[in-house]
This record gives sequence, C-alpha cells and structure tokens, in this order.
Amino acid sequence: MTVAVVHLWRMLGWGRRLARHGALRPFESDKAPLAIRTLARIARIGTNAPDKPDFAAGLGAVGPAAIKLGQALATRPDLIGLEAALDLVRLQDSLPPLPFSEMEAVLNASYGSGTWRDRFESIDPVAVGAASMAQVHRGVTTDGRQVAIKMLRPGIEADLAKAIDTYEWAAGYIELLGGEFARLRPRAVIATFKGWTEAELDLRREAASASELAEAVEGQPDFIVPGIDWARSSRRVLVIDWIDGIKMNDIEALAALDFDRRKLAEVLVNGFLAQAISQGFFHADMHQGNLFVVPPGDGHGARLAVIDFGIMGRINRRARMYLAEILFGLVTGNYKRVAEIHFEAGYVPAHHNVGAFATALRAVGEPIRGKRAKDIAITDLLDGLFAITRSFDMQVQPHLLLLQKTMVMVEGVALTLDPQVNMWEVAEPYVRDWVREELGPEAVLADALVSNARAIAQLPRIIRQWVDANPIPGAAPATAPLPPLPFEGKGQGWSTMWVLAALGAGLAAGRWLL
Repeated sequence: MTVAVVHLWRMLGWGRRLARHGALRPFESDKAPLAIRTLARIARIGTNAPDKPDFAAGLGAVGPAAIKLGQALATRPDLIGLEAALDLVRLQDSLPPLPFSEMEAVLNASYGSGTWRDRFESIDPVAVGAASMAQVHRGVTTDGRQVAIKMLRPGIEADLAKAIDTYEWAAGYIELLGGEFARLRPRAVIATFKGWTEAELDLRREAASASELAEAVEGQPDFIVPGIDWARSSRRVLVIDWIDGIKMNDIEALAALDFDRRKLAEVLVNGFLAQAISQGFFHADMHQGNLFVVPPGDGHGARLAVIDFGIMGRINRRARMYLAEILFGLVTGNYKRVAEIHFEAGYVPAHHNVGAFATALRAVGEPIRGKRAKDIAITDLLDGLFAITRSFDMQVQPHLLLLQKTMVMVEGVALTLDPQVNMWEVAEPYVRDWVREELGPEAVLADALVSNARAIAQLPRIIRQWVDANPIPGAAPATAPLPPLPFEGKGQGWSTMWVLAALGAGLAAGRWLL
C-alpha cells in the first residue's frame, strides 16, 4: 500500500501545476473549509496565476490521468461548480502524438510473433489523432481495407494506476469532512472514474462496446458505428473500419457541405435515445471530435458516424423506465408524476413531501417549457436544480452521472447542426411511444409475470442463505470483528486535519522547487 507521504508528494506537484493556471482559485473562497482555503492560497504563492481559472489547461499540465479525471468531473457541476464544469468540457483528450517508432514497438509487441507488416500493407506514420491514453493512425490491411488503428501509449497503465491510487486516498479523507462533502460522495466519483479507465486500458473491451452499440442502433440506419477487425485487435491495439467523413469540429468543411442539418440533428437525438432509453447502453463521450458527418452518396442522404468507445454508460431497465417517465412528465408538465417517480425510485428520501417536491420542480421547469435551448439561461436552470437536490437531501446517483452529461453534450452538438432545433420537441414522440409500449397494460402484465417467476425460482436459494446466516446456537464459534480502517475511529477528524496540515507545509516548502 502506498504510504501517505508519497500521496502528499504527488499532490504537492499536482497542486503547484494547477495553481499556475489559477485552477485552485475557487478553493480560496469563503465557502471552502478553512484548511482547504489555506492550502489553495499557499499553493498559489509565487506562481503568477491568472485571475480567471483555466481548469482545462491546469489538468492538462498535470498529465494523462488528470485529463481523464477532468472529463469525469465535467459531469459533476454540483461538485465542482458550473464554471469549472463548463470549462472542463474543453478537455477532449488532444495531446501531441508520440513518434511512430515508439508506437510501432507497441504494435509489434501486441501481436506476439512477427511484425505489423504481416497484417497491414501500410500504416501512415503521421497520427490522425492523439489522446491521453492512446493515439490513432490510418492504415491499409493486407486485404486492402482502409482502417483506423488505435494503440495505447507506452507506460500508460502504470501512470494511471499511481494517480488513481492517490485520488482514492484523497477522496476518502475529503469525504470524512462530512456535510456537503459526504453528500456529494467524492469516493463514488473516483470509483466511477476508475471503472472508465480500467475499461479504456483494455481495447478488447472497447471493441466489444462498439459491437454492442452497433446492435443497439440497428433501427437507426443513418447512425453509423464502424465495424471491428477482431483478428487484428488485441488488448493494446484496436482496428476498426475507416470513416470517410467530416469531423463535426471542422466547422468550415461542414459549412461547405450541402446536407439537411435538421434531419441529421434528429438522427443524433433519436440515435442517443435508442441507446439510452431503449437499450440502456450508450456512448457517453459524444462530443464533436468523436462524431463525423458522412456526405450524401450511394442513395443515402448525409449520415452520422461515431468513434471512440472507451467511455460507455449503462442503466438497467427499471432506471430507464423511471427516466422515460421523468422526461415525458417534464415535457408534458406533469410535475406531480415526476415527483412521485423520484420517490418511488428512492432518489428523494421518504421523509420529504411529494407535493412540496413537485412544486419545487414546477418552479424550475415552467420558466423553460416551450423554449429553445439557446433561449434558456443554463446557469439559472442548473442553480435551481442543485438547490432542489440540497433542499431535499438527494444523494448523487452515480449510474445517472454519465447519462446527464451525455444528454447535455448531445443537445449541444444538435444545436451546432441546427441552431433552431429543440431537443425536447424531437425527443417527445420517441419517449411517448416508448412509454406507451413499455408501460402499457400488456407490458406491465408481462413484466409482472416474468418478475414473479424469477422471484419464485429464487426461493430455494433464499431459504439456504437464511439457514446459513442463522445457525443453531452454539454450533459454531463467533467470528472476530474485522479490524477498522486506518482512519476510522475517534481520531479520524484529527487525521484529516493532519493530512491537510502536512500538505500545506509541503506546498510551502516546495513552492520554489516545482
């Protein structure tokens, strides 16, 4: 286990780099606890930090793991503030590429025997994209197909493991501060982040995600997921079909292309809804850099293609049913039903009043009903929603974080295609039909029959578990209690303060060295 001094030293270096970009300034406000406020101010000494924080640049300076963490934190404006979350949306994993000679070694090693030339006719040594964990080159297979070849950067696994170890350690102490820190569940944030990165470090899992996503959008013919070359893919290498299209962040090229922007915006929204609501499995990083417009041709109009399947989201059927009802209730103004769903799902503690929660939702929802996204003050909207979560003691739902982030991202991309599009107007027919099909009498009866049959089948196992958990008295000796965690017990508050104080001393001592 990594010792505390190592964690503190890492945080010292990271803190100084963040401070140089003003990224710690929000922690200097009077709203922050005194210890954290003091540390942030000490870290800034001698850095010439800008008055306006540049969170994206600060995390970029810290390294690949921080870039990935920033992408995770961009989903949590309730945790880091709206200004920081909006700034972190700029973190789209763009880094200078490594020389192909370094990546060639990764490629050859991944295939065991022989070299990459046994499988590819050629590979362009100039990368078409480089991110914090991998980079992509264009190639031609020995059977003449154009492909994209994604390779993990050398040593990235060890770098991420060290960083995540420290993130988990720090999150544990932050949560011990209690109050708002405990409600926002920083350990859950890091756990979610860890799950993302572990999936991204095995490109076979990314390949599997792409394959599953392709099945999820089969009913959306204008939403393209590239095919996987399984024979040439491995844990550190992913080979997929090349997409001949225009990246959506290439504004000039898109402006020169003649296509139906409104229709493609609808393809994007309905493609996302097919993933999230119908299948419960969705691409969770749908920014402009991961989306292509495939020009019209071969009897098709313009189509949409998506790449980069490292960050995917999944929600179960019951959560999807709640989500669909919530969306439909908000679109139709049925705040009472939306409030009831929140209580049924356990999102709001039972000691609160359903009617009061419905009124709070109405106060936020009514001012924006019927408005287009460009006419909505997103700051006021989010402030209102966060106030509701605090007032009604709503804990963060980690399984919905990616979904919330992706919904905002999809709406933003749809607006770049058609500034007049209203995502809720586009979504309403799809959600209405899905609710009718999934929550109608026939569907409810079928679900009840399946659920009851499964419950009955579990009875023998439940009985066995009950017998195992309730042995005859005296039949077995009592087991000893597990030892407490190192920072549990009476001294945990003092332990947290000791860590913060030590970090402050380190920042002060090391400010000329970093």
